[in-house]
Amino acid sequence: MESADSQPQQFNADEVRKIARLARLELSDAEVEDHRAALSAIVGYMERLRAVDLAGVEPLTHVGDTHTRLDDDVSTAGLPNSALMAIAPDTWEPFVRVPKVLEEGGGA
Repeated sequence: MESADSQPQQFNADEVRKIARLARLELSDAEVEDHRAALSAIVGYMERLRAVDLAGVEPLTHVGDTHTRLDDDVSTAGLPNSALMAIAPDTWEPFVRVPKVLEEGGGA
């Protein structure tokens, strides 16, 4: 745990590039430096939060006195297929074509 005087963790450029790659981001060298400072600040803030004494504090699910209002789950008529075909950017009746989102066409 970090004390009030210590410096937050500093990320090096290689660590930032690894994090960016995991997030599927491409960063220029200048962006790496910007993100290096930002990540260090975020981790420093998280360390400050971790140091807060929460003994005796009741956990909250919501900061207000309100409750989540849930509507009844009622089935309604959907969009007619002809209307969907008219607004879809690419179709193969009676289907709507969508771009491939998984590598190598993998599926479930």
